[in-house]
Amino acid sequence: MRIATWNVNSLKVRLPRVEEWLADVAPDVVCLQETKLADGAFPSLAFQGLGYESVHHGEGRWNGVAILSRVGIDDALNGFGPDDDDPEARLLWATCGGVRVASAYVPNGRSLDDDHYQYKLGWLAKLRQHLEDHEDPSAPVVVAGDFNIAPTDDDVWDPAAFVDATHTSEPERAALAELGAWGLVDTFRLRQPEAGLFSWWDYRAGNFHKKQGMRIDLVLATAPVAERVTFATVDRNARKGQQPSDHAPVIIDLAP
Repeated sequence: MRIATWNVNSLKVRLPRVEEWLADVAPDVVCLQETKLADGAFPSLAFQGLGYESVHHGEGRWNGVAILSRVGIDDALNGFGPDDDDPEARLLWATCGGVRVASAYVPNGRSLDDDHYQYKLGWLAKLRQHLEDHEDPSAPVVVAGDFNIAPTDDDVWDPAAFVDATHTSEPERAALAELGAWGLVDTFRLRQPEAGLFSWWDYRAGNFHKKQGMRIDLVLATAPVAERVTFATVDRNARKGQQPSDHAPVIIDLAP
């Protein structure tokens, strides 16, 4: 099974690129973030034509998450469940090929003194509690998406550039570590331990070509999935060319 996550930064703008990428890379399960579409505008028929079932949780202009699958989709759940009062479409669950999959778009945080930063920490705490209440770390679970957190200093081009900034602050990294304490493993690092491998580059100042980025797109998984990982990569080619997303897809392959 091939699982991928990709923040597409507007599916309306990026759909032709996504369709081309799906045909070329042939992932079995794809988690998309920042679709920026309402549910009624989601191009499910286009994905169906490529062999994918899909579910989408969107709000229109901002956010939006989706799961595409060639191995079935069951038990879809928006956000943290029917009692969730979060107005932002940032989390979607489905069972695909026997794996419980979440597509997650963690809040950015903006700055350490912004209310959005507290929202981010609270959102991550809710995710940790949801896992505790509804999932089993001994079962196959994947939480993939744009976490807006670089797990370590190896995951940013220059740690000094992020002092007193979001994405690398200790509370954010501690919240991410709490997901690890529950039982989620950073699967990319199982196969790619070296520093300087990024999944996001700012559009400005040619940062992609300068290799000035961050690794903030993660595929986290429980042990029954992690122990099956045979390959992991960031598809940098998807960040090249005309009108790319500022993120590149992260891909893992699982043995049978």
